[in-house]
Amino acid sequence: MGRSQSVPRGGDPRFGPDADDSASPILHVDMDAFFASVEVRRRPELRGRPVIVGGIGPRGVVSSASYEARVYGVRSAMPTMRARALCPGAVFLPPDFGQYTAASRAVMKIFRDVTPLVEPLSLDEAFLDVAGARRLLGRPVEIARLIRRRIVEQEGLTCSVGVAPTKFVAKLGSTRAKPDGLLVVPATQVLDFLHPLPVAALWGVGERAAEKLRRLGLATVRDVAHAPLTMLRHALGEAAATHLHELSWGRDPRQVSPEHVEKSIGAEVTFDTDVSDRAVLRRALLALSDKVGVRMRRAGQVGRTVSVKVRLADFRTVNRSRTLANPTDVAREVFETAWALFVALDPAESIRLVGVRLEGLSDADSTPHQPALDAPAHGWREAEAAADAVAARFGRSVVRPASLLRTDDPRRTENQARP
Repeated sequence: MGRSQSVPRGGDPRFGPDADDSASPILHVDMDAFFASVEVRRRPELRGRPVIVGGIGPRGVVSSASYEARVYGVRSAMPTMRARALCPGAVFLPPDFGQYTAASRAVMKIFRDVTPLVEPLSLDEAFLDVAGARRLLGRPVEIARLIRRRIVEQEGLTCSVGVAPTKFVAKLGSTRAKPDGLLVVPATQVLDFLHPLPVAALWGVGERAAEKLRRLGLATVRDVAHAPLTMLRHALGEAAATHLHELSWGRDPRQVSPEHVEKSIGAEVTFDTDVSDRAVLRRALLALSDKVGVRMRRAGQVGRTVSVKVRLADFRTVNRSRTLANPTDVAREVFETAWALFVALDPAESIRLVGVRLEGLSDADSTPHQPALDAPAHGWREAEAAADAVAARFGRSVVRPASLLRTDDPRRTENQARP
């Protein structure tokens, strides 16, 4: 399963397994090249080969790359065509979010077996507060080792873990420990760990902000920490300046919050060539609505607002939304609203991308639903729930909307938005 290390590269003993973790109860667990690793687990013959998961068409984007592919410079969010040029011998695979979601649930269950204080950030990473688990399971570093061991033994996957006093530093620690590593940042060593890092390590510092800071002569976190606040405010504004100043001194008061409420669930597709054919666009919106409905029901959520996203050939992007009378998780209702929004938009140009999203989410079991007076006793909701049950047993391709059964349209590359 690759190397299993307890000391980050460089072997600094200050952050090794014997470091003082008594005031470092926060863990950030990050799965290693998650999508690619799940694919290798399904296809053991790919082990040791460069594997790239993402849109496989000319406009596709890399979602995940194995470490064998990263040696060639391949990174997430890179255009697939660029990845092919860098690593022509790689195995390119389309994403299978059903498999990744199942693997994520299994990993999150391991986390919750350790502590109820688990805050998922995405399918492949989460914060844990293990302060309450010490009496039963031992020191935070021992709990981190337990989690890593169980993930390998039960799921055949690897992860990297940062152990620190705060969420911000724990996340930096897991990044430093990759791949398949463990790093401890003692409370007394936070500034020694943090200050040599580049300014881009600070949360909220993207390429533009990093360039502004570098123009001021601020290249490291230490530089930001010692810079006058007035200088930071002038360059970045009041809120950003205060935020970065606090982080640069290792101050992050946020607690691990196990209540993670999704704001929206959606999916989108980028076409390999620009599309103007209404029939193709209608099928695309139907397929996306079906994916949204499936994800909503899996998450136990309903949504009140349907939105569509349309990116034109010249890269202009238009969004339209409509709020429903009743919250829904029914793909047919999502599609009918999405298609009405699209028709009303009536774009004259060819289209590069379309997307569908449900917003204003709430728990399906606790949200009242007022049926229409003329609604049948059993309708689309029951039909789609039955289709979910069949798909769970035989696979999603067995049951699909009839208008999606055509397979002769080569122009699409999926880029699915994470729930």
